Formats: sequence, structure tokens, C-alpha cells
Amino acid sequence: MTFSQSGFDLTPPSAEERVALEADLNDEERRVLLHHGTEAPFCGGLLNQKKPGVYCCRLCGLPLFRQDTKFESGTGWPSFTGPIDPQHVIGIEDNSYGMRRVETRCARCDSHQGHVFPDGPRPTGLRYCINSASLQFAPDGEPLPDPLGRGEPTDQ
Repeated sequence: MTFSQSGFDLTPPSAEERVALEADLNDEERRVLLHHGTEAPFCGGLLNQKKPGVYCCRLCGLPLFRQDTKFESGTGWPSFTGPIDPQHVIGIEDNSYGMRRVETRCARCDSHQGHVFPDGPRPTGLRYCINSASLQFAPDGEPLPDPLGRGEPTDQ
């Protein structure tokens, strides 16, 4: 097992666990998370969400971003200045569609989240542009999702 600095198990789901996780996705979530799709701009359910809390991977529940790092980028997708734990989000070079970008994926289940760009505000100068379909929001005071039943920290 590999644990992040914030105490989360980064061990990928087993084949059996992955089948169960994927069975719970709707068509749009499946297209975005598993097939590296992008939802239409200004359509995602979490774009205008402003309550304090944590944005977790929709597939495996790993906490990825906090509301206090979210900002209005004007791009049509939820945007964040940085992940809740740098070990929770990985970057993969993406040269599709004639563009040079960095795709962001969940470090535990390898699901597609969005892209990161070097045009964000301070303090990081980064803009993590993430699909709402890739995320599940957990308001402060409520437990974090734990679809793998790992008994991880329930509050971040």
C-alpha cells in the first residue's frame, strides 16, 4: 500500500472493485472519466457550487480539491489553483487535438479529471480546469465518500 501525506491509500482499485465502481457511473461520467472526454462548457453541475467542502474523484472518492482553492476562470469549467494533496492528482502530457496540454488524472484510479494550465492566479499560477462529471462534492461537516470501503479519513 502507498499512502499520501494526508493519509489516503493510493493503491489502485482491484479489477473487481473497478467493475463495481464503473457500474455506478452514468453515461456522461463514463465518457469523461473512462474515455478522457470533456463536458460542454458552462453545463457542469459543480461550476457554480460555492459551499465550503471538498471535491472528490467521482469514481474512487479520493479527495482532489478544496472549495477554498476554486476560482472563477470564465472558461465554463470548475477551476482550482491546486490539489488538496499534490500526490492525489497526476499530470500526463496530452498532445491531442493539435494542442500541448497536461491532462490531470486521479492518482488512485487513473480516471480523467481535466487539464492543468499555467495561466491561473496566485499563489500557484496554475489553473486546474476540471470536469464536473469527474467530481463528487462533499460539504464540510459531512463524511467524504469512501466507495472502496477503505475507512480513510472522513474529514479534510
